[in-house]
Amino acid sequence: MSELNQAWENPVKKKLRAGEPVVAATITAASVEVAAHIAAMGFDFLWVEMEHSPITLETLRTMILGTRGLKAMPFARVPVNEIWMAKRVLDAGVCGVMFPFTSTPELAAQAAAACRYPPAGQRGSGPVLARTTWPGGSDGYPDSADNNVVVITIIEEVRAVENIEAIAATPGIDVLFIGTNDLSYSLGLRGNQDDPRHHEAVGKVVAAAKKHGKVVGRPAATPEQAQKFIEQGFGLFQAPTDMGFMGAGARAYLEGLGRAAAQAKPKTIY
Repeated sequence: MSELNQAWENPVKKKLRAGEPVVAATITAASVEVAAHIAAMGFDFLWVEMEHSPITLETLRTMILGTRGLKAMPFARVPVNEIWMAKRVLDAGVCGVMFPFTSTPELAAQAAAACRYPPAGQRGSGPVLARTTWPGGSDGYPDSADNNVVVITIIEEVRAVENIEAIAATPGIDVLFIGTNDLSYSLGLRGNQDDPRHHEAVGKVVAAAKKHGKVVGRPAATPEQAQKFIEQGFGLFQAPTDMGFMGAGARAYLEGLGRAAAQAKPKTIY
C-alpha cells in the first residue's frame, strides 16, 4: 500500500470520529457545473441524490471527475438498498453511500457489507474508475476504501424505529440518518413533524445511536435549525438542494428589488 493511502483519511469520517458536525449540500440537478460550484463553497460533502432526481450513473461519474480536488467529498444516495446498486456508485468513485429505507437489521448489515471487500463484506472487485479519482491515491485502493467509505443508513419508516436497537448495533454502520419527512408519513402524519409521535420516534433513534456509538443525522433547512439539532445530539446534516438554494437566492433578490422600487421616489417630469 502506498504511503499516501496509508496516511489518507476521509475528512468526513475524520470529523465524525472527532465529534464534529458535518454538512452536506444536496445535488439534484444533472449538472456537473452545479456540483463543482457547490463543492468549492465549503460543504463537507455532496449528497448526490439518485433516489429523488434524474441523476444517472454516468452523470454521477462526471460529477466525481468535475469535483476532484475540491473540498466536498462526493457521496451518493442510491435508489435502493441493494449490494449491486452500491457497487456501481462505489466503482464510480464515491466516498460515501446513503442507503434509503434501511428498516431492518438485515438491511443494515447488507449496507455495511456492500461497502467493504471480502472477507469483511461482499463488495465485488472492479474499481477501475474509482482508482482514478480516489483522494488517497490508486495504490492499495481496496484497504483504503474499506477504511474510509462512509456508510449511512436512512431511518424513515415506523418499522425502522421498532428495529432501531438492532439496526444501531450493526457493525460497519457510521451514521443513522433520520428521513424526517418520510418518517412522518409512515406515522400517518402526512408531513407533520411537530406531532408528539414524531418527536418520540426521533428521540428513540437518537438514544439508540448514542447507546451504540453511531452518529445520528437529519435534514436541516437553516443554520439555526442545525445549531438546535447539534444541541440535541445530531452530528450530520443534509442542507437544502441546489434548486432550493437557487430559489432562495432568487426570491431574496426579487423581494429586495421590490422593496427598493417601492421606496424609490418617482421622478418629476417637467
